[in-house]
Amino acid sequence: MSLLKYLAMPLLLGLAACGGSEKSAPPGGSGGMPPAEVEVMTVQPGRVTVTRDLPGRVQAFRTAQVRARVDGVVEHRLFREGSDVKAGDTLFQIDAQVYRAAVDAARAEVNVSRQTLARYQPLLEIKAVSQQEYDLAVAKAKQALAALALAQEDLDNASVPAPIAGHIGRAMVTEGALVKKSEANLLATIEQIDQVYVNFTQSGSEVLQLRRALTEGKLQRSESLDVQLLLEDGSVYALPGRLFFTDMAVDPETGAVSLRAQFANPKRELLPGMFVRIRFPEAVTENAIRVPQRAVMTGTEGQFVMLVARDGKVVSRPVQTGGMSGSDFIIAAGLQGGEQVIVNGLQKARPGSTVKPVPAGQAGTPAAGK
Repeated sequence: MSLLKYLAMPLLLGLAACGGSEKSAPPGGSGGMPPAEVEVMTVQPGRVTVTRDLPGRVQAFRTAQVRARVDGVVEHRLFREGSDVKAGDTLFQIDAQVYRAAVDAARAEVNVSRQTLARYQPLLEIKAVSQQEYDLAVAKAKQALAALALAQEDLDNASVPAPIAGHIGRAMVTEGALVKKSEANLLATIEQIDQVYVNFTQSGSEVLQLRRALTEGKLQRSESLDVQLLLEDGSVYALPGRLFFTDMAVDPETGAVSLRAQFANPKRELLPGMFVRIRFPEAVTENAIRVPQRAVMTGTEGQFVMLVARDGKVVSRPVQTGGMSGSDFIIAAGLQGGEQVIVNGLQKARPGSTVKPVPAGQAGTPAAGK
């Protein structure tokens, strides 16, 4: 018996220790934790600009294709691929021996025709040559001058110049390549990208709906022509653009209306061919409510937002969205104004739970901003 008592004593002591630990725990356990913080915005109706995002493609402000204007073999490439060139810079040198010889021959013909004309002038006065012979000499002199001009032009075109200033891409031919004027061989392409265009289209049916809403007074026309550009990663391009061209005809093949915006591109972040999105103002509506996209969720029964009621409890509210204003949804139905909509911390906001609302951007802990 003494051995059994000895073995049982540690067990009894452990149970006693556990009982003492439970008595020392704070009352309420997890129920004593403070309510989680969530960021909210108090929505109010007001004047809202209706915007639309449409896909577009970047195009260089000006593009020049450098082509051969004479036949010959390319002797030298005189630029660095991917560099900037100035208008008039020589880009390629085509073998010009034939063209120099043609200029020399044409110049000699001009000299002969001038000498002939000079001899005929006094002879015409004394009737030693006929008027017809003199006129023929004048015509030959003019033909010789024209032939010299053409020969000189061909010689000049053997040195291929840059038609515009801008960024030049890779060379399409190498030294030793035979190029021909008749085939209009492409040698290189120069693009001006300090300014760029973005071309995009809008559905003809959407344009019709917008005009109808404007006519009926449901929307007001936006006077702003400034547009935003969204890059492929979703970020907003730093500089605004300007909508300046609209094709008033609907493309019969696509059923869309063509539009164009222009953007400054001093850092050359926008490259020709890039796919982007254009955000432009369509109209203005009064007494509209807007909320961030992240605040609107979609469930089996449709869209809804999470609100903080006056008693601090979370409630779900069904809503209907009716367009965009920048990156925000415009709420067409479901909110009247004055509601506290949860915009951050939604993972901690369960319907019926108690939370601590704080104005958006003023959360006390990093977790509330997630």
